[in-house]
Amino acid sequence: MSTTEQLQRIPLVVSADNDSAVAEKLERIWETEPGLLGWLASVDHKAIGLRYLFTSFAFLIIGGIEALIMRVQLARPGAHLLTPDQYNHLFTMHGMTMIFLYALPVLSGFSNYLWPLMLGSRDMAFPRLNAFSYWVYLASGIFLYIALLQGQTPDAGWFNYVPYTLRSYDPGRGIDIYALGMVFLGISTTVGSINFVVTMLRTKAPGMSINRMPIIVWGTLTASVGNIFAVPAVSLAFFLLWTDRNFGTNFFNPEHGGHPLLWQHLFWMFGHPWVYAIVLPAMGIVSDGLPVFCRRPLVGYTLVAMGTVLTMFLGFGVWVHHMFATGLPPQSLSFFGAASLVIVLPSSIAVFSWLATIFLGRPVFKTPMLFFCGFIFLFTLGGVSGFMTAAVPLDWQLTDTYFVVAHMHYVLIGINFFAVIAGIYMWFPKFTGRLMNERLGKWNFWIMFIGFNLGFFPMHWLGLVGMPRRVYTYPKGMGWDASNMVASVGSFLFAFGILLFLINVAWSIKRGQRCGRDPWGASTLEWSIPSPPPPYNFVVIPSIATRHPMWEKQIGDAEGGSRLKEGMLLDHGRETIATNALNGEPLAILKMPGDSLAPLLLTLVLSVLFVGMLYHWWWLAGAATLGSMVAGVFWLWPREKLLQTLEGGNE
Repeated sequence: MSTTEQLQRIPLVVSADNDSAVAEKLERIWETEPGLLGWLASVDHKAIGLRYLFTSFAFLIIGGIEALIMRVQLARPGAHLLTPDQYNHLFTMHGMTMIFLYALPVLSGFSNYLWPLMLGSRDMAFPRLNAFSYWVYLASGIFLYIALLQGQTPDAGWFNYVPYTLRSYDPGRGIDIYALGMVFLGISTTVGSINFVVTMLRTKAPGMSINRMPIIVWGTLTASVGNIFAVPAVSLAFFLLWTDRNFGTNFFNPEHGGHPLLWQHLFWMFGHPWVYAIVLPAMGIVSDGLPVFCRRPLVGYTLVAMGTVLTMFLGFGVWVHHMFATGLPPQSLSFFGAASLVIVLPSSIAVFSWLATIFLGRPVFKTPMLFFCGFIFLFTLGGVSGFMTAAVPLDWQLTDTYFVVAHMHYVLIGINFFAVIAGIYMWFPKFTGRLMNERLGKWNFWIMFIGFNLGFFPMHWLGLVGMPRRVYTYPKGMGWDASNMVASVGSFLFAFGILLFLINVAWSIKRGQRCGRDPWGASTLEWSIPSPPPPYNFVVIPSIATRHPMWEKQIGDAEGGSRLKEGMLLDHGRETIATNALNGEPLAILKMPGDSLAPLLLTLVLSVLFVGMLYHWWWLAGAATLGSMVAGVFWLWPREKLLQTLEGGNE
């Protein structure tokens, strides 16, 4: 029997969400077992997404506290709250935390939760790999903070430039912890990215062609493809540095034929695509959320989707943007300077699309809309300052000044964080079934927006008048005093805004106004199911005919419309549909794995491996290597329910 014939034999269920018996059966199949063991073994993409969000916000709070201590130190000239060595350790941990442990994982949380709901699937393509990605992220974050508990934190900046980080200049374990921790974290990023790519290629609902996917899917997909190619470069760089420090190799040691610039090339081959990896999914959040509050579809969907892909493609050709002052040949500076200017074009497409959507729509200024508008403002400012540093002569004047610090924070915090907060306000009803407090939300926005700009806009001026970055104090009379005080006050105001947001979240979880499945009147598929979603997501697999399945009647796309309450039931165990990549044509029934402790066990064994490598306990590292093989066999061991044939599983 062919696959097509088997698919045709699967019964269609009409109005299945009213059939309590069907829903109860699916609930039994997909629900996580109660108790701690069930919580640890869960592979539910929604639970994993929320764990990513909570964990990344915990790291955000830690990194934010580190930043506030630095701003107290810099508020006045000649302050001595911190010694130079303490300041170096603090700003290294702050940068590492915010860039690697907050900025991308928080977006992975959104995508993990929303992708299957937006794509009409019951889970990610590889549920156990999804859980493994989270556990490795958590374990690597804890591993990186071992340094803080031991008083041996890295102190060479998050960029970790050599030769400062070679053992002869920086003894101790701080740099080793950073190097191994980043290799460990790279495992999480890589397997998570592979999971996103395969999910998009194979587990969309029937009819979900690539020109009907939400923009957030395009953003995360593009970031994931970029990570698959970029993360190996930085993992290799950190591994080579670890061997230089521990085994006497000389990849980066100039005294023995190594080259410090090799580190910078490997690091920034990763570093610049990484910037887009933590921006493009945030842009997707705005591109999908803004039209909801403008009451019209996004203007220029196709151009925005193509611009998203083109941005990441060009992002791999501009890493020397960070190395203009290193003495590279003028020809290379010209090429990379031109590429850094060209990359502005696809990003500007998105800005004009958002503005046109607002202008042609009927904006409703709820709290998410305020954050979307704030994002557009900060995105423009951050883009302009980045565009300025693409000019080589100007970059020579601004490099290693506070102008670069201002630009980085507008990109990494302004763009990323404001989109994240907007997304939480918008999808909080889907997460919890409750609305966040609107009045507190508007106070939250204005305090954060004013505080952010007070905190970071003066840094542009500080850079233009010559204040270098990475200094722990400065003398009086340099013209920097007032701007630094304003920046410090603004930083604390911004932190207070974040505190208000956290209070709103905590209050709304218990006391927020209850809402239905679609309180905003949105257009995408996740709003067609209850809030919060059931473990199985969809009673039947929907069929999609348009880009806005929930708006088909309003925008006149009702002909041949989507079928959201009629489709394949797939209730013979954990199942979802497999479709082709381009057109969303059904191909097969996928048998999905159940909850499993294998991802957690493999993570624990890998953690022991990295601890053994750190302390040179080779017996422990060898035992952990063997243990990882055993855990891998346990993971991959065939289980009867996973080997059912398509025909046997549905007859």
